[in-house]
Amino acid sequence: MNPIEQFQKERAQAIDEMAKDEDLKRKSLDWMIHADRYKFTYNFTWLGRPIIKFPNDIVVLQEIIWEVKPDLIIETGVAHGGSLIFSASMLELLGGDGRVLGIDIDIRAHNREAIEAHPMFRRIDLIEGSSVAPDVVAKVKAAAAGKKRVLVVLDSLHTHDHVLKELELYNDLVSLGSYLVLPDTFIEYFPKGYYDDRPWDVGDNPLTAMRQFLATNARFIVDESRAAKGMITEALGGGYLKRVN
Repeated sequence: MNPIEQFQKERAQAIDEMAKDEDLKRKSLDWMIHADRYKFTYNFTWLGRPIIKFPNDIVVLQEIIWEVKPDLIIETGVAHGGSLIFSASMLELLGGDGRVLGIDIDIRAHNREAIEAHPMFRRIDLIEGSSVAPDVVAKVKAAAAGKKRVLVVLDSLHTHDHVLKELELYNDLVSLGSYLVLPDTFIEYFPKGYYDDRPWDVGDNPLTAMRQFLATNARFIVDESRAAKGMITEALGGGYLKRVN
């Protein structure tokens, strides 16, 4: 076995062992809940724009983009635009004509202005409207027509019903071997009632929607190694779905 293969084998073994380490997973969740007191995920920017993610998930998504080499990344949920800028910068590194399509029901004026002023905006298109509205879905499908490698990130409203609807509407756009990413599956593991000012909770979140979706859709599997290697991750319990057929 050559040194590269040896390294990859040892890394895969370590990730597998982490995935089975219940004590480490408990400590990671405890840390996430504690750090959330300070809005930890709000502390970072990507090329100047706030990116509301755990750094581990940014690195994992970078790995996926580099492996898949998508010519289109569809993201529901825009917020400050950091994730769009991140995806666009990855496509810039890959070269070619790859584009990012961001969808949000309310793209606030100050965020739109900042996104449109960013150098990476040349790779970004924005659609304002509900990600599950028929006219918006039609626009997304038109943008995806003819694309060979499509990656989808569903990060808008985190309720079960909304995410399940997004899964039903957008899963067909994901190309074979690419990913459908569901941030915020970790909500299921936070204390019940934790998000007292939000419409999602334990039993009503992206993870519960994902489980219902996978129960009737065999084209996707949970890529458990992605969340396992991140450990401190939005994708607890799943979140990184790979299309396998």
